[in-house]
Amino acid sequence: MNFTLAELANFNGKNGQPAYFAIDGKVYDVSGHADWITGDEIDLAGKDLTNTPFDKSPHKEEVLAKLPVVGRLLY
Repeated sequence: MNFTLAELANFNGKNGQPAYFAIDGKVYDVSGHADWITGDEIDLAGKDLTNTPFDKSPHKEEVLAKLPVVGRLLY
């Protein structure tokens, strides 16, 4: 499935919606991972995390490998 940024924003884990985020053009499902849906400092679901601190994390690939890919982000 393909997502625009506006469509991705709807998948924020609120009001029964699944929680997705994008990074490097892939959209990941983080539903059921409460720490990804709403953190203390930033709400990550429904956003493109490319070029954010998470994108620069040395653990990025390890974390992403555990999450299902549900689509592609259209830029």
